[in-house]
Amino acid sequence: MADETRLERRLDRLIVHAENPRKAAVVIAAVTTTITVVAGLLMTVADHDGFPSVGSGLWWAVQTVTTVGYGDHVPATALGQIMAAVVMLLGIGFITVITASITGAFVARSRREQHLEGADTASAEQLRQIDERLARIEAALSERP
Repeated sequence: MADETRLERRLDRLIVHAENPRKAAVVIAAVTTTITVVAGLLMTVADHDGFPSVGSGLWWAVQTVTTVGYGDHVPATALGQIMAAVVMLLGIGFITVITASITGAFVARSRREQHLEGADTASAEQLRQIDERLARIEAALSERP
Protein backbone atom coordinates (compact mmCIF):
# COMPACT_ATOMS: atom_id res chain seq x y z
CA MET A 1 0.00 0.00 0.00
CA ALA A 2 2.88 2.38 0.74
CA ASP A 3 4.25 1.81 -2.77
CA GLU A 4 0.91 2.82 -4.29
CA THR A 5 0.93 6.00 -2.24
CA ARG A 6 4.48 6.79 -3.34
CA LEU A 7 3.53 6.16 -6.97
CA GLU A 8 0.47 8.37 -6.62
CA ARG A 9 2.63 11.16 -5.18
CA ARG A 10 5.04 10.85 -8.08
CA LEU A 11 2.18 10.99 -10.56
CA ASP A 12 0.78 14.04 -8.78
CA ARG A 13 4.18 15.75 -9.05
CA LEU A 14 4.27 14.97 -12.77
CA ILE A 15 0.79 16.39 -13.23
CA VAL A 16 1.65 19.53 -11.26
CA HIS A 17 4.60 20.15 -13.61
CA ALA A 18 2.17 20.01 -16.54
CA GLU A 19 0.80 23.51 -16.06
CA ASN A 20 0.05 24.05 -19.75
CA PRO A 21 -0.18 21.88 -22.87
CA ARG A 22 3.46 22.46 -23.76
CA LYS A 23 4.72 21.29 -20.35
CA ALA A 24 2.23 18.41 -20.46
CA ALA A 25 3.72 17.28 -23.76
CA VAL A 26 7.18 17.40 -22.20
CA VAL A 27 6.02 15.28 -19.24
CA ILE A 28 4.36 12.71 -21.51
CA ALA A 29 7.40 12.59 -23.81
CA ALA A 30 9.77 12.21 -20.85
CA VAL A 31 7.78 9.35 -19.34
CA THR A 32 7.42 7.60 -22.70
CA THR A 33 11.11 8.00 -23.49
CA THR A 34 12.15 6.74 -20.05
CA ILE A 35 9.95 3.65 -20.32
CA THR A 36 11.23 2.96 -23.84
CA VAL A 37 14.93 3.32 -23.05
CA VAL A 38 14.76 1.32 -19.81
CA ALA A 39 12.74 -1.44 -21.50
CA GLY A 40 15.15 -1.59 -24.44
CA LEU A 41 18.17 -1.85 -22.18
CA LEU A 42 16.57 -4.45 -19.94
CA MET A 43 15.48 -6.57 -22.92
CA THR A 44 19.09 -6.87 -24.11
CA VAL A 45 19.86 -8.36 -20.68
CA ALA A 46 16.70 -10.49 -20.34
CA ASP A 47 16.85 -12.00 -23.85
CA HIS A 48 20.39 -11.45 -25.10
CA ASP A 49 20.14 -14.08 -27.87
CA GLY A 50 17.08 -12.41 -29.42
CA PHE A 51 18.33 -8.88 -28.77
CA PRO A 52 22.14 -8.96 -29.02
CA SER A 53 22.56 -5.18 -29.27
CA VAL A 54 21.18 -2.18 -27.44
CA GLY A 55 19.88 -0.94 -30.79
CA SER A 56 17.76 -4.05 -31.34
CA GLY A 57 16.44 -3.79 -27.78
CA LEU A 58 15.54 -0.12 -28.26
CA TRP A 59 13.89 -0.85 -31.62
CA TRP A 60 11.78 -3.54 -29.98
CA ALA A 61 10.90 -1.20 -27.08
CA VAL A 62 9.76 1.58 -29.43
CA GLN A 63 7.55 -0.88 -31.32
CA THR A 64 6.14 -2.28 -28.10
CA VAL A 65 5.49 0.98 -26.22
CA THR A 66 3.80 2.48 -29.25
CA THR A 67 1.84 -0.78 -29.74
CA VAL A 68 2.98 -1.02 -33.38
CA GLY A 69 4.61 -4.43 -32.93
CA TYR A 70 6.00 -5.27 -36.37
CA GLY A 71 6.97 -8.71 -35.14
CA ASP A 72 10.48 -8.56 -36.54
CA HIS A 73 11.88 -8.76 -32.98
CA VAL A 74 10.09 -10.91 -30.43
CA PRO A 75 11.40 -12.17 -27.10
CA ALA A 76 12.06 -15.91 -26.98
CA THR A 77 12.74 -16.38 -23.26
CA ALA A 78 10.07 -16.49 -20.58
CA LEU A 79 11.66 -13.53 -18.79
CA GLY A 80 11.70 -11.57 -22.05
CA GLN A 81 8.03 -12.39 -22.70
CA ILE A 82 7.03 -11.34 -19.19
CA MET A 83 8.95 -8.12 -19.63
CA ALA A 84 7.28 -7.60 -23.00
CA ALA A 85 3.86 -7.99 -21.38
CA VAL A 86 4.80 -5.42 -18.73
CA VAL A 87 6.05 -2.98 -21.37
CA MET A 88 2.88 -3.45 -23.42
CA LEU A 89 0.72 -2.75 -20.38
CA LEU A 90 2.83 0.30 -19.54
CA GLY A 91 2.58 1.52 -23.12
CA ILE A 92 -1.17 1.14 -23.18
CA GLY A 93 -2.04 1.84 -19.57
CA PHE A 94 0.49 4.01 -17.81
CA ILE A 95 1.07 6.49 -20.61
CA THR A 96 -2.67 6.66 -21.24
CA VAL A 97 -3.33 7.29 -17.55
CA ILE A 98 -0.75 10.09 -17.43
CA THR A 99 -2.21 11.67 -20.56
CA ALA A 100 -5.76 11.36 -19.19
CA SER A 101 -4.72 12.76 -15.80
CA ILE A 102 -3.10 15.78 -17.38
CA THR A 103 -6.11 16.30 -19.62
CA GLY A 104 -8.42 15.97 -16.60
CA ALA A 105 -6.36 18.56 -14.74
CA PHE A 106 -6.73 20.97 -17.67
CA VAL A 107 -10.48 20.37 -17.84
CA ALA A 108 -10.87 20.87 -14.08
CA ARG A 109 -8.81 24.08 -14.21
CA SER A 110 -10.88 25.34 -17.13
CA ARG A 111 -14.12 24.60 -15.27
CA ARG A 112 -12.85 26.39 -12.15
CA GLU A 113 -11.89 29.42 -14.23
CA GLN A 114 -15.29 29.41 -15.96
CA HIS A 115 -17.02 29.08 -12.60
CA LEU A 116 -15.03 32.02 -11.22
CA GLU A 117 -15.83 34.08 -14.32
CA GLY A 118 -19.50 33.13 -13.89
CA ALA A 119 -19.35 34.15 -10.25
CA ASP A 120 -17.85 37.51 -11.24
CA THR A 121 -20.60 37.99 -13.80
CA ALA A 122 -23.28 37.09 -11.25
CA SER A 123 -21.76 39.51 -8.74
CA ALA A 124 -21.68 42.32 -11.33
CA GLU A 125 -25.31 41.63 -12.21
CA GLN A 126 -26.29 41.64 -8.54
CA LEU A 127 -24.49 44.94 -8.01
CA ARG A 128 -26.26 46.45 -11.01
CA GLN A 129 -29.62 45.37 -9.62
CA ILE A 130 -28.77 46.78 -6.17
CA ASP A 131 -27.66 50.05 -7.76
CA GLU A 132 -30.95 50.31 -9.69
CA ARG A 133 -32.91 49.54 -6.55
CA LEU A 134 -31.04 52.17 -4.56
CA ALA A 135 -31.68 54.68 -7.33
CA ARG A 136 -35.42 53.92 -7.14
CA ILE A 137 -35.39 54.26 -3.34
CA GLU A 138 -33.52 57.57 -3.54
CA ALA A 139 -35.98 58.82 -6.15
CA ALA A 140 -38.91 57.80 -3.97
CA LEU A 141 -37.35 59.48 -0.91
CA SER A 142 -36.65 62.70 -2.80
CA GLU A 143 -40.32 62.88 -3.86
CA ARG A 144 -41.43 62.92 -0.23
CA PRO A 145 -41.91 66.28 1.44
